[in-house]
Formats: sequence, structure tokens, C-alpha cells
Amino acid sequence: MREFFRMIGWRTDYLARFFGGTALLAVNTAAVSMKGPFPWRETIRQMHLLGVKSFTIVIITSIFTGMVLALQFAYGLERFGAQMYVAKLVSLSLFREMGPVLTALLVGGKVGAGISAELGSMSVTEQIDAVRALGANPVKKLVVPRVVAMTVMMPLLAVYADVIGLFGGMVVCMSDVGMTPRYFWTSVVEASKVGDVVHGIAKCVFFGFAVGLIGCYQGIRTTGGTEGVGTSTTVTVVMVSITVLISDFFLSKLFWIL
Repeated sequence: MREFFRMIGWRTDYLARFFGGTALLAVNTAAVSMKGPFPWRETIRQMHLLGVKSFTIVIITSIFTGMVLALQFAYGLERFGAQMYVAKLVSLSLFREMGPVLTALLVGGKVGAGISAELGSMSVTEQIDAVRALGANPVKKLVVPRVVAMTVMMPLLAVYADVIGLFGGMVVCMSDVGMTPRYFWTSVVEASKVGDVVHGIAKCVFFGFAVGLIGCYQGIRTTGGTEGVGTSTTVTVVMVSITVLISDFFLSKLFWIL
């Protein structure tokens, strides 16, 4: 019993340190980014590395997500004779939840792990200390470009995932339901409102910010050589997934109230 409570205390202390440290880094990042000059060149490079190079995984994920949603809704609604609503349900599911959340989980895990490994390697080899010794601010030089790049690119990737997912759903609706492309897209337009799309995009702004921040935080605080880099990378993937799923609930609740 003593070991159990000790483990609970250690976990609680770790989470408090993690969220406290991440919050402090977020404040520091926001403050530093407002002081010129802004690292535009590095930010654009990170947008390409972290965002554009994630298009492939978004394509694969979103197209099969749309196909699976259409397939499940088609078979589920068949018993009620309501297959004509498949396109509407697929579009709402993609716009509000599946597109943003799956994009954030997969891209966030990939990108967050990459950021953590890169900055973690720099940390254990004392390159970050060298940046400080040269009089530069590591947060402005290393953290700000990555956080801004993810905050901008994650919503764009989500929009891309929504469009590709709808095409996947249309293919299934055409082959299994007998729905024409015109009827499919008409149903999508009828069911979806601007608020549904904005709902998902707004959540992805927070997701992207959180992914970049968690990856940078874990990378900068890495110690223990190559073993520490591996540990930081693993923790980053776990914490990114947990943060996305928990924040998705509270953000959805908030947007419904608003």
C-alpha cells in the first residue's frame, strides 16, 4: 500500500512539474516572439519540415477514415432505411471531430517526437548551452519557430484532411450505397455550416500550439545522453496524445456553449 501511494505521489508530482513547466515555456515563448526581430526564415523552414512533409500521413489517414465512417454509417442506417443521411453524418463527423483529432494525434505524435529528439540531442551535446554562451536566446531561436510553425500548419492540415476524407466517403457512398457524386456533395453542403468547419479548425490551432510546445519542452529539458533522448521522445508522444484527447473534450464543450 505504501508503494502504491508513493507511485501516485510521484506521478502527481511529475504531472504538476510537466504542466507547470509547459505553461511557463508558453508564457516565455509568447513574450519572446513579440520582441523583434522575428525569425521568419527559420519559421518558414519549420513549416515545410513539420507541416508540408506531413501531407502523406494525412492523406492516408483521412481517406481511409472517411471510407470507414461512410461504411459504418451505411451499414448502421440500412436497417432503418436512412442511408440517404450517410453523407451528412460523414461530413459532420469529419469537420467536428475525426478530421481535427486524428490529424492532431498522428501528425502531433510524429512531429512532437521529431522536435523532442532534435532538441534533446542538442541538449545532451550541450549545443543549447552554446547558444546561450553566444548571447542568443534558445527560446527565440529554437522554440518560437517550431511552435509558430505547428500552430499555423495544424489547421491547414486539418482542412486538407477534411477534404480528402470527404472524397473517401464519397467513393464508399457511390460503391456501396449507390449515391451519385452530386447528391453526396449536395448533402454535405446542406448538413454542414460554417461553424462546423470553424469548430474543427479552431481546435487545431490549440492542438498545433500544444504539440509544438510539448515537443520543445521535452527536448530542452532532456538529460542522460542517448537514453534520455529516447525517453523524452516516448514521453512526448504519450503527453501529446493525452493532451489532444483531454483538450478536445473541453474545447468541444466550450464551442457548444458559445
